[in-house]
Amino acid sequence: MKLIIANKSHVKYAQIISDTITESAKVRGTGIAKRTPEYIQKRLENGNAVIALDGDKFAGFCYIEVWGHEKFVANSGLIVHPDYRNQGLAKAIKKRIFELSREKFPDAKIFGITTGLAVMKMNYELGYKPVTFSELTDDPEFWKGCQTCKNFDILTRTERKMCLCTGMLYDSNAKEKKVEKEQVNSKAFKRLKSIKESLFLKKKTNE
Repeated sequence: MKLIIANKSHVKYAQIISDTITESAKVRGTGIAKRTPEYIQKRLENGNAVIALDGDKFAGFCYIEVWGHEKFVANSGLIVHPDYRNQGLAKAIKKRIFELSREKFPDAKIFGITTGLAVMKMNYELGYKPVTFSELTDDPEFWKGCQTCKNFDILTRTERKMCLCTGMLYDSNAKEKKVEKEQVNSKAFKRLKSIKESLFLKKKTNE
């Protein structure tokens, strides 16, 4: 398995990446913004993505988006092909894209929004902290990307203050402190997720 910084030679994988993201959204049912093959192709070409390959077979992907004149960057579109899940690949890709973000944009704040407990845990281990949406980029182009998510109506109803996603932020300019490594409290993340679901998914029971 190789983790490679993507380039134009990897454009041929755009369709399968897009399809894998779409299928994952259907399985999870919690909402993932769609990414077209054309959208993925641009991310493969600009050197801001990591692709995992098993020989020539696609295994995983994640990319960097730059917002607010490089004040913020987001690690987005993390996906692992079903054939390679539950092997620690997502964590390896997440770590590599995080390192690439810090190498290319050392002064930027790195952020993400996710409904996935596993991604929350990975972010936490990398030094991200849960934050309100007001602490993330206010670039309208970023939030426009949420329009294809099934939960976009929640985001608009709350005037972009909250949604089922949890916002997480790594501030590279913050004063680093030496702290003992803590074990992630998965119960806390699960509780946070259940609270969000109970608040916003009640409408399903009424439909």
